[in-house]
Amino acid sequence: MSGQPNATPSLRFGQVVIGPPGSGKTTYCRGMQEFLTHLGRKVVVVNMDPANEGLPYSCAVDVSELVTLNDVMEGLRLGPNGGLLYCMEYVEANLDWLENKLKQHSDCYFLFDCPGQVELYTHQSSVKNIFSQLTKWNFRLSAVHLVDSHYCADPAKFISMDLIEQYGRLSFNLDFYTEVMDLTYLLDHLAADPFFKKFRHLNEKLAEVIQDYSLVSFVPLNVQDKESMIQVLRAVDKANGYCFGDLEERNLQAMMSAAVGADFQFNFTLGVQERYVDTSGKTVEEEVMDL
Repeated sequence: MSGQPNATPSLRFGQVVIGPPGSGKTTYCRGMQEFLTHLGRKVVVVNMDPANEGLPYSCAVDVSELVTLNDVMEGLRLGPNGGLLYCMEYVEANLDWLENKLKQHSDCYFLFDCPGQVELYTHQSSVKNIFSQLTKWNFRLSAVHLVDSHYCADPAKFISMDLIEQYGRLSFNLDFYTEVMDLTYLLDHLAADPFFKKFRHLNEKLAEVIQDYSLVSFVPLNVQDKESMIQVLRAVDKANGYCFGDLEERNLQAMMSAAVGADFQFNFTLGVQERYVDTSGKTVEEEVMDL
């Protein structure tokens, strides 16, 4: 009697955490790992950055076991950017190593802590090819893109929110930057800049495209605030199709009903107090985490 064919591997869900260097990817992975563990979700963090050293979270799969940036720079006499490009090409050429490591955690939820250098995503295809292969291994992943939010203080560099207080008061309240409902308000502020004033018509058309097709929206994140973490998690789970189990939902309800404790106290993160004025003129205070 012939053996039965190999069963199709079960779906595995997770997050691909990306963003420029210093945007808080490792901090996010640690906070989300702890948060999901409290919910009863079995979490595995995968370090995909060969330059990461002294990881603050429990790392189940570490690409540094395969290749490190320091070794490549010393051995091939490459700079940091060239060395990182080589490292990711090396990972792509050794996907069997990655597959074997991930197979050891087939019943888990995955957090992929990725390198931040933009060249890896704009000038090279290795990272894209690696995660394309993961989809063939039945992974269902959502990209969590963290960005330096001080750009929010300058309409010409508008991206998101983080460490806002040190850059001055925002031109609009926080909801404007997260919901991105009406970008026409940015046009007058852009026109105040001599460089952008001559591009008003172009900026107007770009704003219309972004609004009409809902191309941009942001979810504010404070890893010390449970409600904030829940909002981020729900957005991610909706994107990749993950559904709450009964146990996790009960744990979530119990967590929110409990008194707020020191669940997410990280030595390497600092809280700042953000103040802005809403449309009614009332002063609102919201603590924003340095991600």
